[in-house]
Amino acid sequence: MKLWGGRFTKTTDAKTDHFHSSISFDQRLYKQDISGSMAHAKMLGKQGIISQEDAELIQQGLSEILEELEAGKIELDEAAEDIHMNIETLLTQRVGQAGKRLHTGRSRNDQVALDLRMYMKEEITAIRQLILRLIQKLNQLAALHLDTIMPGYTHLQRAQPITLAHHLCAYIEMFKRDNERLADAYKRTDIMPLGSGALAATTYPLDREFVKEELGFASVTINSMDGVSDRDFCLEFLSAASIIMAHLSRFCEEIILWSSHEFKFIELDDSYSTGSSIMPQKKNPDMAELIRGKTGRVYGDLMGLLTVIKGLPLAYNKDMQEDKEAVFDAVDTVKTCLEVFTGMVATIKINSSSMAKAASGGFTNATDAADYLVKKGLPFREAHEILGKLVLYCIENQKDLNQLKLSEYKEASNVFEEDIYECISLENCVNTRNVVGGPAKNQTAKTIEANEAYCGLYYATQ
Repeated sequence: MKLWGGRFTKTTDAKTDHFHSSISFDQRLYKQDISGSMAHAKMLGKQGIISQEDAELIQQGLSEILEELEAGKIELDEAAEDIHMNIETLLTQRVGQAGKRLHTGRSRNDQVALDLRMYMKEEITAIRQLILRLIQKLNQLAALHLDTIMPGYTHLQRAQPITLAHHLCAYIEMFKRDNERLADAYKRTDIMPLGSGALAATTYPLDREFVKEELGFASVTINSMDGVSDRDFCLEFLSAASIIMAHLSRFCEEIILWSSHEFKFIELDDSYSTGSSIMPQKKNPDMAELIRGKTGRVYGDLMGLLTVIKGLPLAYNKDMQEDKEAVFDAVDTVKTCLEVFTGMVATIKINSSSMAKAASGGFTNATDAADYLVKKGLPFREAHEILGKLVLYCIENQKDLNQLKLSEYKEASNVFEEDIYECISLENCVNTRNVVGGPAKNQTAKTIEANEAYCGLYYATQ
């Protein structure tokens, strides 16, 4: 007999039972469901809504169920539909009539909203810790490569010389924003909905503030209809998760390129690479490719839930059962990808000589040569044209700018002097870009120090 079966004269069809059931995926909420129920029972007893004896019996029964679930001694039943009714059924079997009093003053609608918010709070915190660990690893790698010059790219064409440290710090900025987005999403997740009932609260004198304190929430929802129907916190998380995956995917694309024979910038560790079943020489960046590929499924989780929510009238609708699989999949995918990516980056081998060689080609110092003329008094547009012609001359004669004789420079402009060679050295090109946010060594060193402090501040507040 279903716990809600009093109004029905027929049992549900077997296929309907399976279609309707969510226990196959929402069982991962068992800890949150039991914790929420224990706090609810404690409040019911405190308020005199049920006897203190029943409240204590319920809490004891729930504690035992949790312990047995943790030990794998309980098998959940699909016929009981979801994790909430499974726990309540198990409780009633153990403590009798007292178990039937647990659901006083609440609905599965506010119960699942509570469970999901508790789950999301835990997972957001866990993902933020993984992001901070990745930032630390990237920052450590950057500190080792303050002098490793490489080409910076636009349109995937060599553009200007930078350092590997500066390049890595660009991704650190992305991941810092990811961390902050999750912190912001956490604030709107940290709101306690229990007490909203099915949609119109309850006539029982609940102490919602008590439950809020018991469960460690920052505040309670202030509209019962919104309390049961709000899934913005899930959408915010999925949006933040999608952006995290976008950043990982961008970085993975570069790792895939850099590890190719054409670039030879890096070599991935064997523990994060695979081979070919037919080509014995292959060492494939499969982990980076998989992370890049899994980005699409997290995007799909976001788009799926947005589509579910877009046409729902207030308040609760069964469509909302579709929220959990999307959230669970995104949580699992993001966590796994962050863990694998961090290990891959931590074991990567940098080929500094290949990076430097690439930076010395492709006229990455042309902008600095143009700036040289500007500092000598020429308008920038004129200097730009002169350097464009010099680059064309170099291409036609298979030379680089630093291979030109001073006489060749002077044919382009009498302004050029011997100091042009110092100006266009790669080290000078990098280190004269000494503005806040620039690639100069001392600026990047300050950024790395600030990143260390950023991570330290996060851990100090946890």
